[in-house]
Amino acid sequence: MTMTHTLTPTAEPATDIDDVARLLTPGGERVSDPDLERWVADVDAAGLRDLYRDMMLVRRIDTEGVALQRQGQLGLWAPCLGQEAVQVGTARAFRRDDFVFPSYREIGVNFVRGAKPADFVLAWRGEEHSTYNPYDINTATPQIIIGAQSLHAVGYAMGIQRDGTDQVAAAYFGDGASSQGDVNEAMVFASSFRAPVVFVCTNNQWAISEPVTVQAKFPIAGRAPGFGIPSLRVDGNDALACLAAMRWAVDHARRGEGPVFLEAVTYRIGPHTTSDDPTRYRDKEEVERWRRRDPIARIEAVLRAEGGFDDEFAREVAAQADTLAAEVRAAAMGATSRAPIGVLDHVYEEPHTGLEEQREWFSRYLAGFETEEAAR
Repeated sequence: MTMTHTLTPTAEPATDIDDVARLLTPGGERVSDPDLERWVADVDAAGLRDLYRDMMLVRRIDTEGVALQRQGQLGLWAPCLGQEAVQVGTARAFRRDDFVFPSYREIGVNFVRGAKPADFVLAWRGEEHSTYNPYDINTATPQIIIGAQSLHAVGYAMGIQRDGTDQVAAAYFGDGASSQGDVNEAMVFASSFRAPVVFVCTNNQWAISEPVTVQAKFPIAGRAPGFGIPSLRVDGNDALACLAAMRWAVDHARRGEGPVFLEAVTYRIGPHTTSDDPTRYRDKEEVERWRRRDPIARIEAVLRAEGGFDDEFAREVAAQADTLAAEVRAAAMGATSRAPIGVLDHVYEEPHTGLEEQREWFSRYLAGFETEEAAR
């Protein structure tokens, strides 16, 4: 497979949705692309239903997360509405022993990797540092520091090389992170050492309140070849194309051919986080235009056209979504907050003097509140 993007600037180069690889149009019609099609030749109607089901469940987790935050049960939430195809499609291409390094928005990636209902909310509620053991689902703790996970993924991939195995590492980050030094340094190391890592840049058009066109005058995927890394620009609202693209990328890395860069062009329908008001900087017409490219509706359309979607299936998925949402809500509402001193538990695998000093200082600090209360 060759690169499908161009390096010719256009009026809106980084947001152009025509210069992307895809297998399904926004209306759910199939598009012929032999390079992509061969990577998903095994995906029949049942496979498309699985993609649909996963995306619907992820969207329901996301909806529940927003509601819980608005009700004061979570401190913050980073919605992924509109980005389900990127996350579910690419994550389904991994083996269980591959290792994934997500950002804070990859709800769908974590779901596909095996995260449980409580894993989506307890950290945002402030109950845990990370609500799953990374080695249980071979997925690192979601990274808050923008772009840092790209370096972690490359380091892990270089470890894979030295172990002599054929796992692959992957880093997920947004278009904003592509301007961070960490991401560019990670690409230098990945290329120099031919590390088995895949970089997935989710170009959702906005880095908080700044449009991608401020930082990218050319398609972001066009940067990777400058590091000696092959890249592909894919329709991030086409789950089937995302699956095909990642299968190609993972195969390339697993065979020892080095890193790959994927740019998935999609859109963040909701706010950057629940502390953000996107109506202050985004045009309503732009949001509505992208709503009409909904990734879930696209899969449903092709399934209906090919006789693979009926009311019984829709009810089945809806019931599963209701059950999952109830489990997520119960995990948040039923959480028991530990004592404040517990924030220092499990910070390091082994205790050390610096941590003990912090614990002693924090204990004295907390005791001060007890003294004040007793004096009243």
